[in-house]
Amino acid sequence: MRQLPGGGLADLLRAGVPAGTVNLAVGTPAFPDTPKELVDAACAALRSGVHQYQDPAGVPALRERIAAGLPGSPDPATELTVTVGGSEGLCVALLAAVDPGDEVIVLEPFYENFLSAVALAGGRLRPVPLREPDWSPDLTELTAAFGPRTRAIILNSPSNPTGQLLDRLHLEWLADQCRKWDVTVISDEVYAGYVYDGQHCSVADVPGLAERSIVVGSFSKSHAVSGWRLGYLRARPEWTDLLRQIHVATTAGAPAPLQHAAAAVDLFRAERWDPSAAMRERRDSTVEMLREAGFRCAVPAGGCYVMAAIDGLTDEPSHSFVRTLAAETGVLVAPATPFFADPRRGERHVRVAFNRPADTLDTARQRLRAQARRCPGLSHSSQEGEPA
Repeated sequence: MRQLPGGGLADLLRAGVPAGTVNLAVGTPAFPDTPKELVDAACAALRSGVHQYQDPAGVPALRERIAAGLPGSPDPATELTVTVGGSEGLCVALLAAVDPGDEVIVLEPFYENFLSAVALAGGRLRPVPLREPDWSPDLTELTAAFGPRTRAIILNSPSNPTGQLLDRLHLEWLADQCRKWDVTVISDEVYAGYVYDGQHCSVADVPGLAERSIVVGSFSKSHAVSGWRLGYLRARPEWTDLLRQIHVATTAGAPAPLQHAAAAVDLFRAERWDPSAAMRERRDSTVEMLREAGFRCAVPAGGCYVMAAIDGLTDEPSHSFVRTLAAETGVLVAPATPFFADPRRGERHVRVAFNRPADTLDTARQRLRAQARRCPGLSHSSQEGEPA
């Protein structure tokens, strides 16, 4: 039986989280609150009898809503496909772009589902390490990763798990490489609405990348509806035709009543729905909390995670350190091992989610402070520079 890689974080959580634990390990949103208008619209759609199959490409009104909220005004009829969350969108994009044996470049550390999605498509992962402290790519190493067997590169900006943001200069440089080697760009832009420093630049806005890109989007984190499984793919019409064929073969369509609900509520434009300022406050609070407790971390430019080093706290690898930390403080964070092709490269880091209510983060901070007073390992060690 064929086995797919991944599952490290799921394995940790499957063991069970004790009652009262402050869970900062998973990205399932506890903030912002799911918009009440969406919930009401979903109930109305169900009561009105929306229970059957709809257009597999997505309810047209929803595609129009999505298009209105994206830069560059994509054609909702020919360039957008509603998917069963970003996860299905990612798999469909890779199945369309990659044949068995093709190489797929990823920037490491990466969202752990990239590993299994590439394997599902039969691709060969080509990781390129990002460099601390700001988790930026080394362009020499990235250049060397491209070659005649390269068929795709997966980008994720802002990144899960690092919060790193690829700026326009990086993307323009990548456009030259992708043109040279005829490479498709699969761009996970799920966290595009959460940018705190700098400005998000979509690959769809960059000449040389736009025509060879597939953008993956999702409402799971931005609108706190991860259980609704609503995402989308954006691509030029020729790609969209192929993506839709694979989408029909895999799922046949996203949940119809929830699509109607999202179409009925105009929350896809920043002027109508923008929790990023409150998320920035949580980012700053979390970075300060971690530095105060002795972790070493850069300030993420976007997303909802902090990648933190544990060098000054323990000699344990991260997968056992997180269990020790949870047992001693009641605060659970994620080991970084699932975010690396070779898990050993993640043994000195953890990932911390901050899409949480302020009082949850305050509780975590108080518990870490209390443990620091009892245990020299969690010390109030100073970090270079001012806390965020």
